[in-house]
Amino acid sequence: MAQAMRKLESVPDPVRQARIDLAACHRLAHRMGFDDTIYNHFTYMVPGHKDRFLVKSHGLLMSEITASNLIVVDAKGKTLEGDGWVEASALYIHAPVHMNVPNAVCCLHAHPPYATWLTQLEDNEIMMINQDSPRFFERVTYDNRFEGTAVVADEGARLARGFGNKRILMSANHGVTVIAPNAAEAFYDLYYIERVCRWQYLLACSGKTPRLIPDETVRKTAEELNAEFEQGAKLMFEAFKRELDREEPDYKN
Repeated sequence: MAQAMRKLESVPDPVRQARIDLAACHRLAHRMGFDDTIYNHFTYMVPGHKDRFLVKSHGLLMSEITASNLIVVDAKGKTLEGDGWVEASALYIHAPVHMNVPNAVCCLHAHPPYATWLTQLEDNEIMMINQDSPRFFERVTYDNRFEGTAVVADEGARLARGFGNKRILMSANHGVTVIAPNAAEAFYDLYYIERVCRWQYLLACSGKTPRLIPDETVRKTAEELNAEFEQGAKLMFEAFKRELDREEPDYKN
C-alpha cells in the first residue's frame, strides 16, 4: 500500500507541469531576446480541456512569468482562473489555433529579430545553407498577406487555416508562430528557426553568394534530424530548465 502511494505521489500533475513548462518558455524567450516587452504570447491548452488555455496576464513581461501567475481563459477570452485578462491579439491568434489546428497544444507566437527580419523580405523563405536549415525542410508554411495587427477573430481564423499540416507559420511583415503537442517541441522549433534565420541574415549582410546545400543532401539531412526530433527537443528543454532551476528558480512558483 505504501509503495502504491509513493508511486502515485511521483506522478506529476499534468496541469502543474503545463504551468511550469509554459513559464519556462517565457523565461527562456526573455533570456534569448525573443520577447517584445509586454507583447507576444505563449499559450498552452489546459490538460483535460479543449476549450481553455493558459496565457500570461496582459501587462506582464515574459521575465516576470511564473507557473502560478499564468491565467486560464476560455475561447471567448473570459478569465476562468487567476488575476488579469488576456490581450486581444493573444486571444484572436491563439484561440482559433488551439481550437482548429490538430496537435496545437502549445502555441508560441513571437517576433524574434532574425525570423521577423526574414518575414519582411519579398524573398522570405528559409534557404538551405547550414546544417540546421534542413530541420525546416517542408515543415514551414508562409503567410504572405499582412492584414494589420491580429485583433479580430477573422484574422485569427485565417492564420489557423494557414498552418495546413505544418507546425510553423511565418507571417509576412509580422513574426513566427510555432505549434506542437508539448512545450519542449514547440520551443525547440522556435529556438532553431531563429538560429537558422540568423545565419541567413549574416549571409545576406556579407553580400556573398550563398552555397546552397544540394536537394538530395537536404532531404537526407532532414530525415536524420527528424528522426531524433522528439528526443532532442525533450533533452534540450530539460537542460534549459535545469539552467533556470539554478539561476531563476522562481519560475516554478
